[in-house]
Amino acid sequence: MADFDLNLVRTFVLLYETRSVTSTAEALHVTQPTISYSLQKLRRRFGDELFRRTGAGLAPTTTARELYEPLHAALASIEAAVSGTQTFDPATARAGFTLCLSDLGEVSLLPRLMAALRTEAPGITLTVRALDVVNAEDQVGRGEIDAFIASPLISSHRIARVPLFDEDYVGVVAANHPRLRGKRLTAAALGGEQYVTVFGPTGHEGPRKALEARGLLSSVVLEMTRFASLPYLVQNGELVAMVPRDVATVFAGNHPVRLLELPFEVEPVRVSIYARHSHARSAPQRWLIEFMHQVLAR
Repeated sequence: MADFDLNLVRTFVLLYETRSVTSTAEALHVTQPTISYSLQKLRRRFGDELFRRTGAGLAPTTTARELYEPLHAALASIEAAVSGTQTFDPATARAGFTLCLSDLGEVSLLPRLMAALRTEAPGITLTVRALDVVNAEDQVGRGEIDAFIASPLISSHRIARVPLFDEDYVGVVAANHPRLRGKRLTAAALGGEQYVTVFGPTGHEGPRKALEARGLLSSVVLEMTRFASLPYLVQNGELVAMVPRDVATVFAGNHPVRLLELPFEVEPVRVSIYARHSHARSAPQRWLIEFMHQVLAR
């Protein structure tokens, strides 16, 4: 054990989780040659290659797969013990975090976070950037943002996913829509209405798939990439939108629109927090992720 320190354990665990020397170096704030040197020490120590390079990144060997669970558990125990002496007190801390949210997140999630911050962590400030799904993973790795909330399921070894909730969709129409009355959009009415859909890198493919399955894509007369302008488009016309229930409720509270239950199933939106792996988070970042999960999860 003379040449086997905690940094080697952390390096191994992150290499296993990220499958990338670059991502591990970013997470540990060191250079790639430093990670490569640590990997050489790990290989000598265990007498195994541990990771092989493939087109998809590093692939763990059988020995690496056997080592991961005990080393991961050991690292978690050590970090839990250390964090007890390096606590982050949100009630007295003065700190700032940077998050990326979609326009839906800004409408439906950010007010809840800010309300909870006022009572639990009055000295904490947030900077919110528009969500760029394509680059958000790299932004987390470079330390430009602390976390982002997204609905597309992102399967990546470079970042950790913390599930928050699944949410269904409802129809949104003008309060005085001339044909659609009651509380439900009927199957008979589907073919006779025109739709506006939101479709793009932030996810929300469910409504389009549901319309396509029923041969109604030709009824989509407007496609957009953001939800923010939907209530303005719907409230003064006859368009039908399909919106996640929470934000639809917000729209109905601020605009002359009504919510209608849909006559078919729409693939739910799955919302998650994405951040660095727990081993690479600072004490403030660990608190942030736990706080966001506590406030937003269902």
